[in-house]
Amino acid sequence: MNTRLLALPVVAALSLTTAHGISAGATTSGGAMDATVTSGAFRAPSPSPSSSPVGPGCASLPRSGPGSPADLARLRVVTAAAHSPELSTFYSAVNKAGLVNKLNTTKNITVFAPTNDAFNKLGKRKLNKILADKNTLTKILTYHVVEGRKTPADLKKGSFTTLEGDKITTRGSRDRIKVNDAGVVCGNLQTRNATLYLIDGVLTPKK
Repeated sequence: MNTRLLALPVVAALSLTTAHGISAGATTSGGAMDATVTSGAFRAPSPSPSSSPVGPGCASLPRSGPGSPADLARLRVVTAAAHSPELSTFYSAVNKAGLVNKLNTTKNITVFAPTNDAFNKLGKRKLNKILADKNTLTKILTYHVVEGRKTPADLKKGSFTTLEGDKITTRGSRDRIKVNDAGVVCGNLQTRNATLYLIDGVLTPKK
């Protein structure tokens, strides 16, 4: 009985020491989900530099609200495109092709989305002809999608098979990344299920 009574203060002291250590700022380790406990609140780790947007047009991204990186990150890729003013034609084209559900539910893909200016370069007559032909439109749009979340490092010198079946090639870095002959306006934007790159040209499959 006496031994048990003597042990109680030791246990209590250990409990107080543990609690004090957490409130002072203990660190929990869990890979990508690491967080630091400080004064009872979790502080998320700093984002990895590899997840930062790249491209000459990124400076025009909203810092908050619709179209901002934080807003896009919580949305699936086609829904994210709907929040970006520069991708309204792309969003409309995906709807016409009936690809919204496919692209929004496929995990871990990279989408090279032509901007409105990219579509306008085709000319109104050619663009309307493509939009009116669902088979052609589907072929072109799926040529802009590859498996896996591609980082700028992956694109430095790459060759990837698209969802359409043909290959695209990439080269360059930072503000000078090319996808075939189209330039990346702003990319490495993270959405819930995909990595998004805005490009200044419409890619055309060879087949």
